[in-house]
Amino acid sequence: MDELDAGIRRVTLPLPTRPGHVHAYLLPRDDGWTLVDTGLGLPDAKERWASELAELPGPVRQIVVTHFHPDHVGAAADLVELTGAPVAQGRVDYEQCRLVWDGSDWTDVLDDWFRRHGVPDEVMRELIEQGALWRPFIRFQRDPQLLDPGDHVDGWRAVAAPGHADGQLMLVRDDVLVAADHVLDPISPTVGLWPRSRPDPLGDYLGALEATIALDARVALPGHGEPIHDPSARARALIAHHAERLAATAAALGDEPLTGYEVSFPLFGHDLKPAARRFAVAETLSHLERLVLEGGARRTEDDRRVAYTSAE
Repeated sequence: MDELDAGIRRVTLPLPTRPGHVHAYLLPRDDGWTLVDTGLGLPDAKERWASELAELPGPVRQIVVTHFHPDHVGAAADLVELTGAPVAQGRVDYEQCRLVWDGSDWTDVLDDWFRRHGVPDEVMRELIEQGALWRPFIRFQRDPQLLDPGDHVDGWRAVAAPGHADGQLMLVRDDVLVAADHVLDPISPTVGLWPRSRPDPLGDYLGALEATIALDARVALPGHGEPIHDPSARARALIAHHAERLAATAAALGDEPLTGYEVSFPLFGHDLKPAARRFAVAETLSHLERLVLEGGARRTEDDRRVAYTSAE
């Protein structure tokens, strides 16, 4: 456990995949602590958390989940058992959490989604299997307190941060931003298009970055990596990064229709493991759809597949 400024404490938890860790934050309050995010529900998660919480001078009174991705929500139910604290989660995010992690048909939905976007059957099986590997390590808390942007949790205001996840929320108080996976440094958060999500995640993300600049926070505490001491500058850099990615996506298109899977190769390379290809296809699609909305690409689709061509 690390002590940060403003009395905030950081717990760094292991991940079996890149970037190899995820942070949770303990925010001080008059009667104890508010815990933001829970890490992945690995087999030793409860024991690991019991050891960390034993160092705290006071109880955890509230748990906040910023978004439903496995490394942020996975051990939520474990922490409820340990602390007795209630969980608060974004209203939009909780619905997606249930859809993905409780949905009995989610594998079929993904299967159809990847097939329509050009993923060959033999590759698709690997992509689906990779996603299913996370499911045993996700123990989210059902029926949490539901948060909306603008709500407050012990003086911290919930701020919408869509893009990486439709319903992702950050917390801001004074000049400190608990940023989840909205702004990261030096890596860029994945902004992908997935089934049953909002239609323009990259547009959502760029708008949320502009809102982050307007917050003018002194420091952002991210889900991965070290504190970011100029979040506005980092948000501008991420906007510039996606402008470059949009240009590269447009350059990959021509007169011949290409699927998102096909376009992912010039953008992300050929040497990707299935888990990485899964995210590469989703991120490629978010950039293709933004190009369509900006008039830089055309989408064609039928009952079997979705494909894109240059608008020029």
